[in-house]
Amino acid sequence: MLRYIGIFLLLVIALLFGGFLWFADTVTSLKAPDGVKADAIVVLTGGYQRVDQAVGLLRDKAGQRLLISGAHPAASPGSIRRATQASPDLFRCCVDIGYEALDTIGNANEITRWISDHDYRSVLVVTNNYHMPRTLLELRRRDHRTEFIPYPVINADLSRKAWFTEPDALRLMLAEYAKMAAASMRAVIGYSQSDGLRSEQQIETESTQPRR
Repeated sequence: MLRYIGIFLLLVIALLFGGFLWFADTVTSLKAPDGVKADAIVVLTGGYQRVDQAVGLLRDKAGQRLLISGAHPAASPGSIRRATQASPDLFRCCVDIGYEALDTIGNANEITRWISDHDYRSVLVVTNNYHMPRTLLELRRRDHRTEFIPYPVINADLSRKAWFTEPDALRLMLAEYAKMAAASMRAVIGYSQSDGLRSEQQIETESTQPRR
């Protein structure tokens, strides 16, 4: 019996290690496409340069409209616009801000609802490279019709072969891989304990509180 348990544990370890190698290879090979266009653009808040690059894509007419998903309720449209140095006209005509999403699951729910409301068929997805695989998994799990085009924000050159010797980079990749593995498991069993969305009452309460 102990022998079989040992073999099973070795298989699990090998599977996890192989999965991490696949994940790392996927992330390090991601590059932002040149001259790409879609019906619309979505950006998930929470990471380096994400919103700035998404607004830049909108300005360059890579999409007709932009959704900023997962904004903090205390962040006004004006403050977000000023932070990106975008023109008031651009924000008035073509930018929507979602305040409901609390996490990546919430982002996926907020984004796919917005896509359905506007009947878009192709969407540029802007988030950090390490966050992209999980984001696409959650989006495609909810919306099989839309073409999601990854536009990764590269905040660290993970294509360098020695990134795994850097503690911060390794810690980031391991943490994100663990989240990716959990998301994959949820997709297989079809279970999620939360929709990742703020209620209207939460949004109203948090909008009056100073951000930490």
